[in-house]
Amino acid sequence: MHHIGVLGAASASTYGSLIETFRQGLRELGYVEGKNIAITYRWANGRYETLPELAAELVRLNVDVIVTHGTPGTLAAKRATRTIPIVMAVAGDAVATGLVHGIVRPGGNVTGSSFFLPELLTKRLELLKEAAPKAMRIGVLLNPGNPAAAPVMRTMEPAARALNVELQPIEVRSASELEHVFTAMGRGRQRLDALTIVDDAMLIAQARRISDLAATHHLPTVGAREYVEAGGLMAYGVNASDLWREAAVFVDKILRGAKPADLPVEQPTRFELLINRRAAQHLGLIIPPSVLLRADEVTP
Repeated sequence: MHHIGVLGAASASTYGSLIETFRQGLRELGYVEGKNIAITYRWANGRYETLPELAAELVRLNVDVIVTHGTPGTLAAKRATRTIPIVMAVAGDAVATGLVHGIVRPGGNVTGSSFFLPELLTKRLELLKEAAPKAMRIGVLLNPGNPAAAPVMRTMEPAARALNVELQPIEVRSASELEHVFTAMGRGRQRLDALTIVDDAMLIAQARRISDLAATHHLPTVGAREYVEAGGLMAYGVNASDLWREAAVFVDKILRGAKPADLPVEQPTRFELLINRRAAQHLGLIIPPSVLLRADEVTP
């Protein structure tokens, strides 16, 4: 019986479908819960300050491998143990944040999937400007408590200058701040014209609320898939289901004896663009054919 720990930065409800994808991936590899594996979950519900203790709980349970998502959760797991293997289902730039020593040879006890978040957000900015050409002041909604967000503004600035737009960082550390933040976005001469959302478990857990607030304040948005599914305008990013299925493959290799230090970190090769036609109509936007033709999915 192998014991797998899952350390979630958000909530079980937010990541329910992705966890099911992970479990399905394990089943396809021959693992049956209650027969040859057990899975224990610990969820932070967007409160990153609880992650260290939750990681410590999994370590005390002596699980065989810990599966994480997001940089804060992976960092907490890495600080809790140097011996239990850690598989990142998904995380921002793992090298830049110190999670691994390198992509090809991670070293240490962490491996999994990682992507370059700042470059991804630069592409989102370009798509948002193309869809909303009149947008001149664009907010960047981020959680400063997530280390992966640190290089975001610095990396996006050159693209912003090329597009002739002004970027405004909008920091949100908890869901309770959202109402105030969106109200401030719509005031006076500092009013924002559009919003790009940085990938973060706490923010994704609030996708519905963020999308509703953006619609109320008439703000075109671009973020992860969850925002379009909740009513936002656009999404561009990695396919999270693919990454969670790949996490099951990493777990299988480790349970069969592979060392995380020797398993190269995978980088996503498939990205998806989603457009919400109803949100565009609400905002009075006509999405250019050049953007529509690149979309993987256009909701009615």
